[in-house]
Amino acid sequence: MLSKVELRISCKDLSSKDALSASDPVVVVKSREPSGKYTEVGRTEKVKNCNSPEFAEAIELDYRFEEFQQLKFKVIDIDNDSETLDDDDDLGSVELTLAQIVSEKELTKTLSKSSDQSDSTITIKATEITNVHEVEFSLRGEGLDKKDFLGKSDPFLEIYKSEPNEEWTLVYKSEIAKATLNPVWNKFSVRIQALCGGDMNSPIKCGVDFTGSNGDPRRKDSLHYLEGMRPNEYSQAIQSIGRVIQDYDSDQMYPAFGFGAKIPPNHEISHEFPLNMNPQNPYCQGVEGLMAAYHSAIRNVRLWGPTNIAPIINHVGRFAFEAQLNPKAAQYFVLLIITDGEITDMEETSHAIVRASRLPMSIIIVGVGNADFTAMEFLDGDDGVLTSFVDGSKAVRDVVQFVPFRKFKMSSVSALSSSVLGEIPQQVTEYFSMQNLPP
Repeated sequence: MLSKVELRISCKDLSSKDALSASDPVVVVKSREPSGKYTEVGRTEKVKNCNSPEFAEAIELDYRFEEFQQLKFKVIDIDNDSETLDDDDDLGSVELTLAQIVSEKELTKTLSKSSDQSDSTITIKATEITNVHEVEFSLRGEGLDKKDFLGKSDPFLEIYKSEPNEEWTLVYKSEIAKATLNPVWNKFSVRIQALCGGDMNSPIKCGVDFTGSNGDPRRKDSLHYLEGMRPNEYSQAIQSIGRVIQDYDSDQMYPAFGFGAKIPPNHEISHEFPLNMNPQNPYCQGVEGLMAAYHSAIRNVRLWGPTNIAPIINHVGRFAFEAQLNPKAAQYFVLLIITDGEITDMEETSHAIVRASRLPMSIIIVGVGNADFTAMEFLDGDDGVLTSFVDGSKAVRDVVQFVPFRKFKMSSVSALSSSVLGEIPQQVTEYFSMQNLPP
């Protein structure tokens, strides 16, 4: 059985062979032939002045399950431009079989040396290549910081892929753009397999800009910027709608949640975290409490992604389902979702909304920013009956109202609440009519 695997390599605590600086390491990979001779099958790029390098260039090999494939990984300190390695310093080596690496997926070993020194290690990650398609990038930077004392910066960019253990693996490193704060890097392509393992929703991190789609809250161009004279769009939406619906809630205690962020203390991605960071009591007192919890959350979470809203809908749906079981409790739930992006869990979201159509709840979606909200408009259901992408079931009533905030930016924000709440009375009446509970 033949398959192709990609090996990505990093080292740690290499010894310094250069008198005045760290080593300039490269890893050479050799395969042992039946005769016992070793033949080079690949090598990484050279990383200058670094004793703990992470190499961007991967080694691709044919993996044969039925064969014994012995490999030697040799770390060399390159001191010149010559292709031969005979005159360069040996930083250590290790011998492994390809089967060992593939079965472990990630393997860390101590490098053996011909002389002295510390416990230098090499880490090798193996990934089977199943997708040969590539993504082409054209990237540039604008207004980068000046880092050199007498001249402009010499920027380069790196792209990392997310690993299941929340670590990051380097998959590409660009050329250096000399003496510029507005670099334009050459076009380049990265195989989808290397970039995200074939998962198109997996996040990647870029060395120039790796913030969430809302933007860094500390910057004025962020949708979550809090320091401006005018409240941001999220704040305006919460205040506008909250001040209308609060009069229909007897205790004015609202459960408030966020999604698509890494939350403290372990910075795990969550799609239904309480804004007040209290899972046992996610309720906020009035609109002011909502605003305080929102501001606190923005300052304490890491913006991330993707935009999955089905967990939030299902969460509120559980409250509505429990209320439905009590025939004497005429409760109705209104879920307000404020988001800047396209939905990335469309199948699950359509199914969640279809189920919600049978429950005492309505869903308001306010889109902030300038994204393409075509999917949101589809979920609105005004043009037809929404059908679940999961099992084909159909909504029994329209429970979603979507509006883009930009539609109201040039008019009174109070018009926003009028628009998004306009269908709620009819939706409430339709539900209780279904339950044979006339108004």
